Amino acid sequence: MPLIVAQISDAHLGPRTTVFQANMARIEAVLHAAPPQALVGSGDLSLDGAGRDADLAFAAAAFRRAAGSAPLLTIPGNHDVGSDRRSMPDQPVDAARLARWQAEFGADRFCHDLDGPGGEAWRLIGLNTEIMGTGLAEEAAQAAWLVQALEGLGRRRIAAFLHKPAFVEKPSDPFDYWSVPPEGRPALVPLLGHPALRLVASGHLHLHRMQQRGQVVFAWAPPASFVCEPEMQPGLPGDRVTGFLRHTLHPDHVETELVCPAGLRAPFLEEVRAETYPKPT
Repeated sequence: MPLIVAQISDAHLGPRTTVFQANMARIEAVLHAAPPQALVGSGDLSLDGAGRDADLAFAAAAFRRAAGSAPLLTIPGNHDVGSDRRSMPDQPVDAARLARWQAEFGADRFCHDLDGPGGEAWRLIGLNTEIMGTGLAEEAAQAAWLVQALEGLGRRRIAAFLHKPAFVEKPSDPFDYWSVPPEGRPALVPLLGHPALRLVASGHLHLHRMQQRGQVVFAWAPPASFVCEPEMQPGLPGDRVTGFLRHTLHPDHVETELVCPAGLRAPFLEEVRAETYPKPT
């Protein structure tokens, strides 16, 4: 049996998100029918956990149900803990928001080893992108932690998970809403340049795209909730679909599959804005 890691991103769950709850239920049914060896929640698991305790608690319960007996590995997104002040001036990431995440989900990063019967040996590493470039003490602590997580690999290959992609097109990309700030990217150099790296899987963009760079697959996970209108994302490549990713880990490479369960909806944000992020009146 190969090693399977499922990745759900941008579920945006909360008590009032009826459409997204229905999508999550369909994804959960697929996972329970064919359980993975691990479930990764790659951020924005909650609708507004940065502002509402109830949304974080609701999302945590939903992801635990979806994981079943598989290890649940999670990292926060901007809607879970806030983000860089330039991106979210009304909800900057801070120690209090990080503590609320930890109370529901545990640590905001993870390092988890998986071994398979066919010689597969992998290390899954998840990082909190929302603290990158902020200058918070947690940012420096995570950078030091990452250096340690990259030690003692032996023959293990690395699959890395982020909420925001490290960059959209290239490491020299300027600051934008959609990727890790340029000031935060140096901390990722030991990871992105590591010879054992085979996968960098992220979310946040509500777009699905796959790129191969050398031996590394860069995968943008689709949202499990909604897609954005094209005018909100001028120039961004990718497919506007909902679903999740299934990563099959072989001894030295990854196969990544987009999974769109039957009946899954893919509404545009404006179609569900009333129950998600109403515009101020």
